Amino acid sequence: MKIPVFDLKRQYKYLKTELDNAFANVFESGNFVLGENVRLFEEEFANYLGAGFAVGVGSGTEALHLSLKACDIGPGDEVITVPNTAVPTISAISFAGARPVLVDVTPDTYTIDTKKIEKKITDKTKVIMPVHFYGHSAEMEQIIKLAEAHNLKIVEDACQAHGAQYNGKNVGTLGNMGCFSFYPTKNLGAYGDGGIVVTNDEELYNKLIMLRNYGEVKKFTSKIEGFNSRLDEIQAAVLRVKLKHLDTWTTRRREIATQYQQLLFNSNVQLPSERQWAKHVYHLFVIRTNKRDALKDYLQERGVGTHIHYPIPIHFQEAYEKLGYKTGDFPISERNAGEILSLPIYPELTTEEVEEVAGLITEFQNKDL
Repeated sequence: MKIPVFDLKRQYKYLKTELDNAFANVFESGNFVLGENVRLFEEEFANYLGAGFAVGVGSGTEALHLSLKACDIGPGDEVITVPNTAVPTISAISFAGARPVLVDVTPDTYTIDTKKIEKKITDKTKVIMPVHFYGHSAEMEQIIKLAEAHNLKIVEDACQAHGAQYNGKNVGTLGNMGCFSFYPTKNLGAYGDGGIVVTNDEELYNKLIMLRNYGEVKKFTSKIEGFNSRLDEIQAAVLRVKLKHLDTWTTRRREIATQYQQLLFNSNVQLPSERQWAKHVYHLFVIRTNKRDALKDYLQERGVGTHIHYPIPIHFQEAYEKLGYKTGDFPISERNAGEILSLPIYPELTTEEVEEVAGLITEFQNKDL
């Protein structure tokens, strides 16, 4: 049985009629940039999350970058985030000219350890950027308290957390701005790059509208220095179709996660946690084992795809050696990088396939005894 870690072809087959109609409507309209589909998707996504405004942009990275620029972040400023994230989180901070300041994560949720944030705050700190990792919310209450106490902005990296919740509220709506990616493998994915920023602040919204399109207030009239970072009409049309299915897909992801949890309950692998205040949307189902590489190879040889999110912490990336961190500065993130393994999880995965994956993990462990 071949079980890929992602399989977007299954989803397309399920949505083929809806998607083909959406494509045709865009092509027939002759409008491919900042048209009706982008406007409607922005409204629909903002309504879905309960946010006041949404601005479609070119990618999740650009969502983070433009959010920082909307906060007037630049050289000399510091942005607090985590070392176990994808490089794009850090790229966005670099694009803004600021310095990433890293804080280690909790052992169970892999999100920022709020107890370690305050000692990293300096007079240069301007933003806290929590990452809602793998689909599980960061602990936002304490982050909000710290931001208010130190007059900081909060830009949520919700690129893996479409529909995830903290205390019943959708992530992305809890800080000043929330940023989402529509990379194809996300819970809500386009067929190319795309991203969006949501906010309840009308001033920030108006600034983002300008920033994504050359700083223009109207065509050929730039009020501020801006960028070219626009969600295109084809991707917006795709996302409008898929958004209608997102809650159903989330329910299925949570069912698969429960099945994994039950089948692997007595195994030696560390299973994902879900805090009482969180609604995990399982963008990824990440286990942890000190025999990760051997297990990965064992599954691969038997047709099961897996992935590592992410194998190299930020402070070990050559590009970010200049940050000056060293081995041992972030022990949780460093340990996790050698032990984490993402199993297949997507709404089209069958019960039998989940049983096969879990059975092979159990088989591996029994052979290893």
